[in-house]
Amino acid sequence: MKTPRDRTHYLYVAVIAAVVAGIAVGLAVPDFAVELKPVGTAFVNLIKMMIAPVIFCTIVLGVGSIRQAAKVGRVGGLALGYFLLMSTVALGIGLVVGNIIHPGAGLHLDPSIAEAGQKAAGDAPKEGLDDFVLGIIPTSLLSALTDGEVLQTLLVALLVGFAVQAMGTRGEPVLRAVEVIQRLVFKILAMIMWLAPIGAFGAMAAVVGATGVDALKSLAQIMLGFYVTCAIFVFVVLAVILWTFARVNIFSLLRYLGREFLLILSTSSSESALPRLIAKMEHLGISKPVVGITVPTGYSFNLDGTAIYLTMASLFIAEAMGDPLSVGEQISLLVFMIIASKGAAGITGAGLATLAGGLQSHRPDLVDGVGLIVGIDRFMSEARALTNFAGNAVATVLIGTWTGEIDRDKTRAVLGGRDPFDESTMLDDGPSPAPQPVAASAPSAG
Repeated sequence: MKTPRDRTHYLYVAVIAAVVAGIAVGLAVPDFAVELKPVGTAFVNLIKMMIAPVIFCTIVLGVGSIRQAAKVGRVGGLALGYFLLMSTVALGIGLVVGNIIHPGAGLHLDPSIAEAGQKAAGDAPKEGLDDFVLGIIPTSLLSALTDGEVLQTLLVALLVGFAVQAMGTRGEPVLRAVEVIQRLVFKILAMIMWLAPIGAFGAMAAVVGATGVDALKSLAQIMLGFYVTCAIFVFVVLAVILWTFARVNIFSLLRYLGREFLLILSTSSSESALPRLIAKMEHLGISKPVVGITVPTGYSFNLDGTAIYLTMASLFIAEAMGDPLSVGEQISLLVFMIIASKGAAGITGAGLATLAGGLQSHRPDLVDGVGLIVGIDRFMSEARALTNFAGNAVATVLIGTWTGEIDRDKTRAVLGGRDPFDESTMLDDGPSPAPQPVAASAPSAG
């Protein structure tokens, strides 16, 4: 039987062409290009509209299908421990590289840049730890889904999942209903993806038109340093860990997720690829419970790229303003920023707001320097989002391996190209879904 041609191939070629066209328009007619910003914003908003239902359905199915509540705690605890460790490693790498290259040395702050920095600080959230914790609790059971708050959706989904689990066989109709809703949500998302070229064109044209080439030249050092640091983290740190514990080649995994990386590159938001990561990790042979718990949680707590960004941006601003941070100041300020940024990993521009808020609370004299990177934050957010996404993909494979919830034969077949992902539905509709072989081998995992 002849395999139908994958029409989505043309979609992603169109995305590349749209990005190139957007850059050209931004350079040729910058004033017109800036007016195209709502086009890119509209596409990202369409994607974000689907995030809450995707997370809710995924976690409810993942948790509700487990008959032992201890497994949820085991997977979640292991994931959170790993996320904390890797965020610390990313923070350390950013500090080392930043102190070696001294980004921002020789730059000087002018009044216009100071004004931009003050504006960014004014828009930054000024919340303490108690506000963060209370903010996780929604005003109602359904408001988390309507407001689009990631952590609130996570909490509600866990509560519903455990409730369905406690209902036993009487909860199976609920699971079947949620599974149908999940397929509907993914189908809608697949339809929205056909607007990706339009969104990419508008976003790229607007940022290039507003920033220009000259502004980027003076900031090439911090951009290059940040890109190199992210590359070191992904292709050295994550690659070694992934091969050591899971015997999976990082390049094979990243090639499998190539289209998701292209989507992130065009939107500067890892959130836009969250539903596809969930679907692809399940297709890779990792069980629904592990994927349902690890991926959404990772989007709030596994912020490797954001950790590197906050580290280097803080060092850059301090150097540019002639008042470098001491080692103690670096550690205390950046630990605060990592905590404050939880739950905002996939939101475009959230890193800039977190940076401004952290400086405002620890070193108010440096807040004006935020304006130094306002112009290139959009470009840095791409590498930040790509690194966050790669870190969550690797984490899901590792957690699946450590808990014995992965079908290695299927993983090899998928990464080897023998079991392609079904782009038409974004779901693994084949005759051998991932959770079945995992369930059969689960007892041997303890």
